[in-house]
Amino acid sequence: MPANAPWEYTLYIPNDVRAVTVARRTLRLILTMHGLIRLTDTAELLAAELVSNAVRHTKGPAALRVRWSAGVLRIGAWDADPEPPEPPGELNTMGEVEEGRGLALVKACADLWGWQPLARHGNRGKFVWCELSAA
Repeated sequence: MPANAPWEYTLYIPNDVRAVTVARRTLRLILTMHGLIRLTDTAELLAAELVSNAVRHTKGPAALRVRWSAGVLRIGAWDADPEPPEPPGELNTMGEVEEGRGLALVKACADLWGWQPLARHGNRGKFVWCELSAA
């Protein structure tokens, strides 16, 4: 496969907090195998936040999707809850708050982020995503 060829992986995960670690390690392996080690630390942080939100704030299954295309890495988490995510606050005003920092961190670290309603296998839900440019 050419080095710049697009690719995509999807990891389906149960509603279990251990899935966050599985998702992080899987993502690290994917990026390492595709020669994108320089994106790994930030990508792992972003994926962990997205998957953590999906597992902690919803009741059903979830999925991590990782896609590479045209020099952009898109990381997203699907969950079975169609409700929009809470809008992120500004990270620099959150201090030591434990709850609610996830999307603020995503907003601060990613080049772009967003969410959309999504249906998968007859389940309604949402897909929250972010992008990192390789440049």
